[in-house]
Amino acid sequence: MLNSVEICAGAGGQALGLEMGGFGHAALVEIEPAACATLRHNRPAWNVMEGDVRAFDGVAYRGIDLLAGGVPCPPFSKAGKQLGANDERNLFPEAIRLVDECRPKAVMLENVRGLLDAIFDDYRNHVEQQLKKLGYTPGWRLLNASDFGVSQLRPRVVFVAIRKELAHGFHWPEPLQAAPPSVGELLYDLMAANGWKGAARWRKTANAIAPTLVGGSKKHGGPDLGPSRAKAAWASLGVDGMGLWDDAPPADFVGMPRLTTRMAARVQGFPDSWTILGKKTAAYRQIGNAFPPPVAAAVGGQIHACLTAKHFFKVA
Repeated sequence: MLNSVEICAGAGGQALGLEMGGFGHAALVEIEPAACATLRHNRPAWNVMEGDVRAFDGVAYRGIDLLAGGVPCPPFSKAGKQLGANDERNLFPEAIRLVDECRPKAVMLENVRGLLDAIFDDYRNHVEQQLKKLGYTPGWRLLNASDFGVSQLRPRVVFVAIRKELAHGFHWPEPLQAAPPSVGELLYDLMAANGWKGAARWRKTANAIAPTLVGGSKKHGGPDLGPSRAKAAWASLGVDGMGLWDDAPPADFVGMPRLTTRMAARVQGFPDSWTILGKKTAAYRQIGNAFPPPVAAAVGGQIHACLTAKHFFKVA
C-alpha cells in the first residue's frame, strides 16, 4: 500500500478521502486537540501527532509516497484580509520545507479559491518554482465539491506536484455525470428522526444543494452557518443559519429548523460512521474547515493511479 504524511489534518476529511483513494497514513500532524481526538477515535491505528507543523521533522519520512495537507486558508480567503505570504498563518513555506525533507513522489495541498486570484499570481509562481527546483511538475486546479457527489457549492483549489519522471501519468479527476442530492433529499431522514410532522414539506423546500459551509477560524466564528449572504442562502432552503441544534426538531416544531453537527458533517461529505468529537463550536469548526472526503478521494485516486502505473521509458 502507498503511504502518506498529512499536515494540518483537521477532522480527517482529506485523510479519509485519501484512504478511500488507496493510501495508508504514516503520520498525521494536527495542532488542535479536538481534531486529534476525532482522528484517534475514528482510526485508532493512525499515527496522529499532536503539535505545530513548524516543529515537525520530515526527514524520518524521506521517500514517502505522498505529502498532503490542507494548509490554513485565512491568508488567501476573501473573508479575511488576503495577506498571503505576510499572514502569520501561511504554512505553504512549511509545506515546501517538508517536501524538501521528505522528497515524496507526490504532493497534494488544498486551499480556498481565493488563492487563484490575480493578487496571488506572484506567490503561486514562487511556489511552483520552488517545487520545480526540487524536481516536481506542479499544477493548480479549481474543483467544485458538487461535481464529485457532495451536496454543497464548495469550490476548492487543489495543488498537485508529481516527481517529474512520473508526472506524465497524472490526470485530474473528471466530474461525475450525476448531480448530487438536494439538501432535502440528503438530510430528510435526520430531520425526521424525532417524528417532525413538517419534515416532508421541508424536504420539498430544500430542493437545491447547500451553500459553502463556513467553519470559522480559531480566533473568530462560532457554531452558525456563516455571514449574512450564506445565512440568506440557507434560509431559501428552509434552514435557520443562526446556529446549530443538538438534535433534530421535535414532532410539533413549527418554523425553520437548524442543522445539527451530524447534518453539517453529511453536507460536507463525511459518512455517518465518522464521529466528530468536541463541543458544538469545536465540532462545527472541524466540519466547516474540512476538505470534503469525496473530493479528496477523487484527487487521491488519480495520484494513486499515477504512482502505481507501469511507466515505460524509452532507452536510447
